[in-house]
Amino acid sequence: MTAAQIGHDLDIVSLRKTYDGFAALDEVSLTVRRGEFLTLLGPSGSGKTTLLMSIAGFVQPDSGDIQLDRRSIVLLPPERRNFGMVFQGYALFPHLSVFENVAFPLRIRKCSEAEVQAKVNAAIDLVQLASRADRYPRQLSGGQQQRVALARAMVFTPHLLLLDEPLSALDKNLRSEMQDELKRLHKRIGLTFIYVTHDQDEALSMSDRIAVMRDGRIIQQGSPSELYDRPATTFVADFLGRSNFLRGTVEAPISGGFTFAHQGTRFTQTIQDGDCPVPGRDVVVALRPEKISIVDGEARADNVLKGVISEWNYLGAQFRLVVDTLEFGPVTVAIPTWKSGAPPAAGQPVSIGWDASAGTLVSDN
Repeated sequence: MTAAQIGHDLDIVSLRKTYDGFAALDEVSLTVRRGEFLTLLGPSGSGKTTLLMSIAGFVQPDSGDIQLDRRSIVLLPPERRNFGMVFQGYALFPHLSVFENVAFPLRIRKCSEAEVQAKVNAAIDLVQLASRADRYPRQLSGGQQQRVALARAMVFTPHLLLLDEPLSALDKNLRSEMQDELKRLHKRIGLTFIYVTHDQDEALSMSDRIAVMRDGRIIQQGSPSELYDRPATTFVADFLGRSNFLRGTVEAPISGGFTFAHQGTRFTQTIQDGDCPVPGRDVVVALRPEKISIVDGEARADNVLKGVISEWNYLGAQFRLVVDTLEFGPVTVAIPTWKSGAPPAAGQPVSIGWDASAGTLVSDN
């Protein structure tokens, strides 16, 4: 069976779910494309798990529709949706071996023993656990247990694979390894993945597309690079990585952008999309710390600020500085350690600079 035959489209149409007057889902609409790895990202209480449980059939929405390949499934019970699901806590049967845990979905579907043997062996081999088929969950590491849970969720060839923060219980190094493995697995088998997390790095590294949720709504969706480089709001910019927010008033349009001023200092900003804001309008520009440089000697930048380093941290690949400026207060700057020269020092005067194209115009919400 090819990836195109395995993957399925999912359409969420105006989904709404309330609890005691609180809208856990507020008119959510979303299309998940065949074979896509889509991540629902947001803080606690944003509605991402409620949306996933609605897709799975464990939560019945008040209104709206859920369609698989254009066919409504909103009234189908979970067991008839043919979706695989992987939870944070693995949910393995402790008294069953790896083989029998993975075989469980096939046995309740009354598959023949020959089919069980073939499919379980293939699934266990896929997650690289063939040599541990006879072991029990207590004899496995956390990462191995999660692989068993993945094999069990995929063994019956589900229409979708739903993953609810499946890596959050793992330590940092193991979580990173499992992220890489999940991504490779997704590319290999071609299933449609819907993944829930509150971990920004996890979402950026694994997803084909990310839907950012807040207060029961999807507020922006796009590829990881689109959301990181062109966030629409201050919330998205700050939640998906660190950002500085430069506030000012538009002075005049220029070729490809505009100038804005704050505290008597003028700055330039290009426009990637949309119209140039009119003179007199208050604007907010999101500026990532790694897009700011220390300006000295022959270095040049479209925008330059003077300030004093108030604090700094060594993070291995980079120094993270906080530079106090007259115009914008504290500005966070990230510079690679390998080309920084001498380590920074608190109280050190510096000039920082950035290109006009480095920032992004965002809405203030």
